[in-house]
Amino acid sequence: MRSVRIAIAVDEAERDDLAEAAGDLGLTVSAFVADAALRAAHGTGGTDVSGLREAVRELARAAVQVQRVGTNLNQAVAALNATGQATGDLMPYARYAATVIQRLDEVAARVAGLLP
Repeated sequence: MRSVRIAIAVDEAERDDLAEAAGDLGLTVSAFVADAALRAAHGTGGTDVSGLREAVRELARAAVQVQRVGTNLNQAVAALNATGQATGDLMPYARYAATVIQRLDEVAARVAGLLP
């Protein structure tokens, strides 16, 4: 846990830029600034933040797709369990679920490649 505070001064536009960048990565501004400063201090360079931002956006879109396909697949399986007959959309939903999972794996690999 970080317990030592360091104050910095930025103008409003810089604060807004930091807040947007931090939010895109799911971080607080303080955590974002601390991580960036520590990478610089350790000479590990920066992370391709723009690439990470886009990957986070893709992950958010994929999360919505997973929820939708999960709901649809669950309904199709419930119909199968209730009637003993598969509906015509069971296999398309299952194939789509596999596609979404594959895409998530690809984005996760890309994020891993962007991390220091």
